[in-house]
Amino acid sequence: MARVVKVFRTLRNHWKKSTFAVCVLSYGGYWFYGRHCDSLLRREACQVARELGRQQIAPQEQLRKATVILNPSACNGKANNLFEKNAAPILHLAGVDFKIVKTDYEGQAKKLMELVEHTDMLIVAGGDGTLQEVVTGLLRREDQDIVSNIPIGFIPLGSHNSLSPSLLHLSDNKVKDIISATLSVLKGETVPLDVLQIKGEKEQPVFALMGLRWGVFRDVTATISKYWYLGPLKRYAAHWFSTLREWPLVRHVTVAYTAPTLRPPDLAPQKPPRPNLLYRIAQRLKNYWRPPVEEPPKVEEPEEWKEQQLSTLELFIQTHNKNPVERHMNDSLMINAEPDDFTVRDFITVGDKKVDDPTVFTKNSTKLEASACRLQLPEGAGGFYNIDNEEYEAMPVEIRLLPRKLHFFISAERREELLSQIQKKAA
Repeated sequence: MARVVKVFRTLRNHWKKSTFAVCVLSYGGYWFYGRHCDSLLRREACQVARELGRQQIAPQEQLRKATVILNPSACNGKANNLFEKNAAPILHLAGVDFKIVKTDYEGQAKKLMELVEHTDMLIVAGGDGTLQEVVTGLLRREDQDIVSNIPIGFIPLGSHNSLSPSLLHLSDNKVKDIISATLSVLKGETVPLDVLQIKGEKEQPVFALMGLRWGVFRDVTATISKYWYLGPLKRYAAHWFSTLREWPLVRHVTVAYTAPTLRPPDLAPQKPPRPNLLYRIAQRLKNYWRPPVEEPPKVEEPEEWKEQQLSTLELFIQTHNKNPVERHMNDSLMINAEPDDFTVRDFITVGDKKVDDPTVFTKNSTKLEASACRLQLPEGAGGFYNIDNEEYEAMPVEIRLLPRKLHFFISAERREELLSQIQKKAA
């Protein structure tokens, strides 16, 4: 008993050191526990991958080949280590023959897509910037109709991973998200995604999966990091200071758009049966003696464009990829524009919500459905677009929807969650 009393007396007499020691030990225990949980997740995923790798294949079949586009500078330079520890062992155990191609500078992934061939799948390991470069490089190819059929897997390793919530059930654990994305690639379940083709007057087209954002909220979000010293108040401070510099913060834009097109029925591609030999001989003789008359080329009807002047705080042109399993009647993109009558208080409140989810719009916002649109900015209007969280100089552009252009791997768990959301909305 005397020894216990002595220990407590020592702790009381040296309370500063004791408090520091408790904090260090608590943090160390929490850190080691987190590493232990990550290790258990890796072990469980490797067991699943090993079972997939033990499945027998036919003698004439070959191992699945994958090309991994890895951005080592993503996640503050930790991307390479995260991939090697959490994704690469799973792919090895599953028997995937994959080749890793690392990017060295911004824009290199677009050039690398010109050289990709003989692969069964593409795996993008990085963030929004890497994914956009891969998609843009892929769809700029002359044979893009063929290579766009290659399924794509996305392993979220960047600071911004806008597409991940559409494909994965995200958590607060980055290791768990990487493992979930890798397993979804192995299980092979895919979902078609729409693509936006964004073309300026002189530049080559850029392609986006989520959308194009332009306006005040985008500009303020880009400045939030400057107020890091204000901690949790930095979001509010960035929006409030912007109102002090200029108010009202209204942007003017001319939007021309075409009506959405009706979505064709989803029919599985079927190869027609080959006719018998006698029928084929008769058809050849008929075509020889009476060659078929060539039909005149069909004259395409000119597109009907509608024009609308908008005064807004923010314009967002987006796809329906937020919930890719939901079926819409039309093939369309959405044009969303916030009203221009915000008070300062409303501006700060709505802006704080848009930092977390830029696709959230108020009830009074303008919403247009279109298959293509053109943005004409007033002379002298500067600023930048955010195209899938990547910054581009604002200029007049034409945006066209490419419906169900690419196929991405999706986890079965996330598909079920998205389907349940649709059922709840319908109820």
